[in-house]
Amino acid sequence: METATTTKLRDLTVEDLLEDFTALSSKEYLTSIREAREDYKHRRVKNLEEIDV
Repeated sequence: METATTTKLRDLTVEDLLEDFTALSSKEYLTSIREAREDYKHRRVKNLEEIDV
């Protein structure tokens, strides 16, 4: 079952796959994801409306 946010493998380019592979092989990147998930879990995030740009 495919949703609007689902990407099929055939829709990805070689560059997309290489970028994902590089990102996932980076310890710093994986640590950043882990920290972001913890922040979200503990509601240490801001809504888009709260960000002053």
